[in-house]
Amino acid sequence: MIPVNEPLLNGREKELLAECIDTGWVSSDGPFVRMFERHFADYIGTKHGIAVCNGTAALETALFAAGVGKGDEVIMPTFTIVSCLVATLRLGAIPVLVDVEPVTWGMDVGQVASRLTPRTKAIMPVHMYGHPVDMDPVLALARDRGLVVVEDAAQVHGAEYKGRKCGSLGHVSAWSFYANKIVTTGEGGMVLTSDDAMAERAASYRNLCFRADRRFYHTEFGYNFRMSNLQGALGVAQVERIEEFVTIKRRVGHLYRARLAAIPGVRFQVEEAWAKCVYWMYCIELDTELGFKADDARRALAERGIGTRPFFLGLHEQPAAHDIGLFNGERYPVAERIARQGLYLPSGLTLTEEQVETVTTELADVVSALSMIHSAPSS
Repeated sequence: MIPVNEPLLNGREKELLAECIDTGWVSSDGPFVRMFERHFADYIGTKHGIAVCNGTAALETALFAAGVGKGDEVIMPTFTIVSCLVATLRLGAIPVLVDVEPVTWGMDVGQVASRLTPRTKAIMPVHMYGHPVDMDPVLALARDRGLVVVEDAAQVHGAEYKGRKCGSLGHVSAWSFYANKIVTTGEGGMVLTSDDAMAERAASYRNLCFRADRRFYHTEFGYNFRMSNLQGALGVAQVERIEEFVTIKRRVGHLYRARLAAIPGVRFQVEEAWAKCVYWMYCIELDTELGFKADDARRALAERGIGTRPFFLGLHEQPAAHDIGLFNGERYPVAERIARQGLYLPSGLTLTEEQVETVTTELADVVSALSMIHSAPSS
C-alpha cells in the first residue's frame, strides 16, 4: 500500500529526543518548547510563538487571544475541518459560514461582506490544502470594519501570499503539527502573532490562566493546552529542514500536475499567480460528468494498493451542528460538490517519483473503468 502520508524523521529528531530523556526535561518547562516557538515564529515572520498541544487548541487559543467571546460572530468557510467550529463554540461565539471558491477551494472572500452583522468580531480565513486564501480583500474589509483576522494556517507551512508567509498576514494565526503536516511533532500546535497583548493572552490561556503575581488565583479560566518538551524537540529538528520539506512538496506537486493533466475529468488544485502553494495534500476533484463519486474511486484505488482520503464535509452538513440548531437549511454548492467529488492522493514527504507514476497510472485506469461502468446503459 502506498500510504496517504508518511513523515520524514531522519534529521536530528532522535538526537534531540534523547537529550530530553537524558536531562529529564520532558515537561512543558523544558527548553525545546521555547526554542521551537522562537524558530518557527522567526521563520513565519511574527514576533511571538505560543506552542500548544494540538491544532484545535491553537484555534481556540487564537480566538481567545483575539478577544472572541460569548455572542460574537466569527465568519469562516463551511469547507474546513470541524475544529474551526468547535473552537468557536467553546468560547460561546457563533460561527457564520460562507462557501469556497471553485479553483483553489479556499474561502470565497467575495461572500464575506454580505455575512457581516453588528455582532461580527472576527474573520477566519482557512488556507486550504497548502494554498493561501486571497487575503488582501479580507484584510481590507477587516480594517474598514474594525474586525480581527484569525488565520487558520494549519495546512500551509511555508506557503506564501504575494511574497509574505501565510500566518503572518492577519492579527493572529493558528497552526497544527499533526503527524500528516509538513512540520510535525506527532500532535502539537502553535499560535503566532506580532501583537504583544494577544501573545500574553494566548500564553495565559494555554496555561490555565495562572497569574504571574499569585499562583492558583484565577480571574479568568483557561485550559492546560501546553506542549511537552518532547514535542518541542521534534519541532526544533523538523523546522530546521522546513525549506527542504517545502521544496519536496512543491517538486512532487508539479510531478502530479504534469501526469494528472493527461487524465480526462480529473482536476488538480490550481496555484494562483499570487500564491506559493506547498501542496500539503495532493488533491484532485473528479468531474461530475464522469458519472461517479470520489468514494467510488477511493474504493477502487484501495483495491490497487493506493491510499486516499476523502475531502472535508462542509460544516453546514454536520448532524452535530444541526442538533444544536446551526445551519439548518443553509446550502453552499461548491463545498457540497467538492466534498463528494474530491479526494487526497498519497502526499507524504517520503513519496518517490516512481510512486507518483504508479498512483497516476492506477488512477487513470480507475477513472477509465468507472466511467465505462457508469456510462453503460442499464438493461
